[in-house]
Amino acid sequence: MNRPLFLLALCQALFLTNNVTFIAINGLVGLQLAPLGWMATLPVMGYVVGGALSAPWVARTQARLGRKRSFQIGLVVAALSAVGGAFAVWSGSFWGVVAATVVAGFYNANAQLYRFAGLELARPDYKEKAISLVMAGGVAGAFIGPNLASATKDWLDVPFAGAYVALVGVALLGLLLMSLIRFPEHRAPQPGDDRGRPLAEIARQPAFVVAVAAGALAYGVMNLLMAATPLAMQQCGLPFSDAALVLEWHVLGMFVPGFFTGHLIKRFGVLPVMAVGALLNFACVAIALSGVDLMQFLVALLLLGVGWNFLFTGATTLLTTTYRPEEKNRAQGAMDTCVFATMAVTSFASGALVTTQGWQLLNLGSLVPLVLVAGALGWLMLRQRQPAAAA
Repeated sequence: MNRPLFLLALCQALFLTNNVTFIAINGLVGLQLAPLGWMATLPVMGYVVGGALSAPWVARTQARLGRKRSFQIGLVVAALSAVGGAFAVWSGSFWGVVAATVVAGFYNANAQLYRFAGLELARPDYKEKAISLVMAGGVAGAFIGPNLASATKDWLDVPFAGAYVALVGVALLGLLLMSLIRFPEHRAPQPGDDRGRPLAEIARQPAFVVAVAAGALAYGVMNLLMAATPLAMQQCGLPFSDAALVLEWHVLGMFVPGFFTGHLIKRFGVLPVMAVGALLNFACVAIALSGVDLMQFLVALLLLGVGWNFLFTGATTLLTTTYRPEEKNRAQGAMDTCVFATMAVTSFASGALVTTQGWQLLNLGSLVPLVLVAGALGWLMLRQRQPAAAA
């Protein structure tokens, strides 16, 4: 852990503070303002749709302007979108809240690349640990986000408007920290430079397919259940403070393993760690189906977070083995576009299913993508063992 990597981890903490606060309040703001109940999670969906739409643009911006300048632009957009969200809530505009979260998606797409930027601030033989340590910065967000949402939701006369105002300060603090990070000198692509292989060729690699599929589906399942949790707990008569506590433990599960996931990957290999992540997701669903008391919500979401960490950190590490340095923006942008597209679908589905079909059916539906992830991991393990057996 060096100084630039530490500062980047702090920026990751602020990014997760923003995300967790959004998750805690956007569904409830949607339920409060939406014309129809099933539309409640459209503000959550807007955030990831904005990320999906922005991911290709962000990849080009990073290639042209470099990491630091692109990240700074993302933080400015985060501050402006939070102002827009506060104004929309204050004026009672549901579609204004949705629009603000779509704009905030540009920040989401930018900050998702912090984990890849960590590779450039560490020695090449520490790439697994660099990714893991940057993601571990989210531990602070696990504490700050839910408590910030609880503490600021009644700051102003209109419920939750104060939480959006607080996120303006979070974005500005991130902008200050980002200005202190010295990234490797950036050189924009020049005419005649080797641009590497086309994306279609990169994407034909089995490891690339599994990395993108596992990363997208892991994020999709996590988002499906996490976005629906505050709504499900409210339907079960549990107070907002309980929902904030569950989200806090969930995000701890997502990012505390970051302190050792990289070590596990280096010791046991990326695919076994991802397989354990898939098993933890299955355990999450089993506990969620067993009842709707506070402890069942808490333990299920904690396991969901740890399982996501193993799967997503593993998928990110696996992806880094499939591209050359000159291809990084293309490959990373493709992965995040797929992640955001999957999250957009699950954000909409979570609100629609939990308000019309209930928490139980939502969890049963999450088994489908989990089975696909497990199948993809098994397929790649078999492919990798065949050459070894032949040798």
